[in-house]
Amino acid sequence: MPDALSSSLPSPSALAAVTLAMQHPLTRRWLPDEQRLPLLADAHEEALELATSLEIAAMRAAHFGFDHVEPEEYLDRWTAVSGDLSALLSIRFEGLDRTRPFVNVSGLSRPWTMADLPALRQAALGLFGAFGPHYLRLFSAEPIDALPGLERDRRFLAAPLAELAATSADIPPELTLRPTLDDTHLHAAQAAYAATDLQHPAHARQASVLDAEQLAEAVEAGSMFDVLVGGVWAGYVGTLPHDKLGLPADSVQELLLTPAFRGRGYGPHLTTLLARALPATGRVLFGTIDADNRGARAAALRAGRLDVGGWVKMNLDRAEGQPR
Repeated sequence: MPDALSSSLPSPSALAAVTLAMQHPLTRRWLPDEQRLPLLADAHEEALELATSLEIAAMRAAHFGFDHVEPEEYLDRWTAVSGDLSALLSIRFEGLDRTRPFVNVSGLSRPWTMADLPALRQAALGLFGAFGPHYLRLFSAEPIDALPGLERDRRFLAAPLAELAATSADIPPELTLRPTLDDTHLHAAQAAYAATDLQHPAHARQASVLDAEQLAEAVEAGSMFDVLVGGVWAGYVGTLPHDKLGLPADSVQELLLTPAFRGRGYGPHLTTLLARALPATGRVLFGTIDADNRGARAAALRAGRLDVGGWVKMNLDRAEGQPR
């Protein structure tokens, strides 16, 4: 039986304590540790199911269909890496695409350091090399590009809704929101993304428009809004409640202005309007933005959100020691 099925798995609360220690100091002010730890433990409890459920492993094996890979090899593994460092490692696939596998660090016995990377690399390839993973993904609260030799991935941009709603910026009177009731404008939103992708080919990898199911879910939750400029539909802004990094969060599902209304300085005001439209109640507005999507990241920062860390990647395709 794989080690992941043994009784040596860490507890969700033990993993939560380490994860909390790795968070950006600013976020420690947004929610007391004693309230945040249970939320992190809940997230780790869900992750640990992937280390024990052969049923889920079998479903993943049937979906991805790798030859000569047994279902139990899809299980997450709690493994000794080196010295006092153990890690919960997971095989993941970007966008559920079997051609884009990577290994995720889903839990640790202590915060990782740069000195741990060679051993983490060896462990990742030793456990999941049969999948041909392209990189190892880790969380870091360090500033963007602060870790030499590691590649940037997605960044977390967040701030308490109450703080965002309280900004004193003058909002143009013609810019308003109204609750979205249906998918009338979804095709226009898709066309706006297509136009951006055509102008900036990298954008297609960095961001994608929400689909009909996601839109319907946000509409039902009452947290999706039409952006209006002088009463004319100009885009979407909306969220869904999803705890993130142990924070009670409203996760951005869409923040879009169509091309005809860009370049007028409306962008940062959308966040303010959205924060005022949502019930604050101690919640955090949380968005995940590709680190290379400089425009979206800059807009989020201008709107008052803060970069509180993100994922970094260690390439697993190159032989160890091979130059970049």
